[in-house]
Amino acid sequence: MDNEIICIGCGATLQAEDPQKAGYLPKSALKKATENEEKGVYCQRCFRLRHYNEIMPVELNNDDFLALLNSLSEKKALIVNVVDLFDFSNSLLASLKRFVGNNDFILVGNKFDLFPLNSKKSKIKDWMRQEANRMGLFPKEIFLISAQRQKYLDELIEYLNKASQDQDIYFVGMTNVGKSTLINAIIDKMGDVKDVITTSRFPGTTLDRIEIPLDNGHFLVDTPGIMSDNQLSARLTPKDLQLVSPKKSLKPATYQLLPGNTIFLGGLGRIDYLKGESTSFTIYTARGVKLHRTKTAKADEFYQKHVGELLTPPTGENYLANLKGLEFLTKYKSDLLFGGIGFITVPEGCLVKTYTPDKIGLGLRRALI
Repeated sequence: MDNEIICIGCGATLQAEDPQKAGYLPKSALKKATENEEKGVYCQRCFRLRHYNEIMPVELNNDDFLALLNSLSEKKALIVNVVDLFDFSNSLLASLKRFVGNNDFILVGNKFDLFPLNSKKSKIKDWMRQEANRMGLFPKEIFLISAQRQKYLDELIEYLNKASQDQDIYFVGMTNVGKSTLINAIIDKMGDVKDVITTSRFPGTTLDRIEIPLDNGHFLVDTPGIMSDNQLSARLTPKDLQLVSPKKSLKPATYQLLPGNTIFLGGLGRIDYLKGESTSFTIYTARGVKLHRTKTAKADEFYQKHVGELLTPPTGENYLANLKGLEFLTKYKSDLLFGGIGFITVPEGCLVKTYTPDKIGLGLRRALI
């Protein structure tokens, strides 16, 4: 077409049809550029990269991203997998074991500040290591941090300072785990990071990365966040994501339950108490997740009637898959996991069934608190 406009950042033809494809620009911006015959136009992805140092997320099967991962095994590098402590299993990059090669990799658990104040780092790290080992991953070190509040970073920064003396450091992670926020916090605190953040492109691909040059000649490298349908956050609207994401240390809510009782975690989660003694269940979720107790016999009807209204999030017209459940029998004091939502601590000897949309993020661990 004669009126095609090329993005001067990545060389893709500008288009307004598909935000997930190269060269995307909103219709109004593309119309303006076409009518004015503008030159030097950036697509949305390149614009955000250039002006905000933001890399648009990619799917895990993105060929360019897989080429990046494959290249890591051929060079000397430290790989840092940033994970969300409240959605650990789904934010741990399990496929990393195919790409690390002989390089070391470390796990950085973000949002530690949201755990109750009496939480023990050693317990959380042991759980993270066990889960990683179970998936065939063997991190050299594990760190717990708060990227948003720039807390608990000194130990990590000291480690990265030493590790970067003879290699680049690559940060990888799923979307919404706080990877870029962490890198910005590190930039603020590391004394040998130059003021300028440069961007570059892998030869022969359109995948962007952000390189932060260090005085020692090596780089901290930020890579695109990876999108996955296994993350609840990927299915929520921005408004609902705000409601479900904790802003402060989680405040426990305790309910005394009998078998036949159900508690809803908004419209995103549900727990049925099937068998056991009268006992207390302690729920840890963001304050924006509305909790409601009802009889299990009436729970399905209650959900259909109130989801999106009394049971929020979700709010409005946000479509989510139906709630599906798994049964668990607690052999010791346990945390029932609702990935991306929170967790519920229950005593031993309880038979329960937990639900999320499509069973996303359901799991069980020995109680951390």
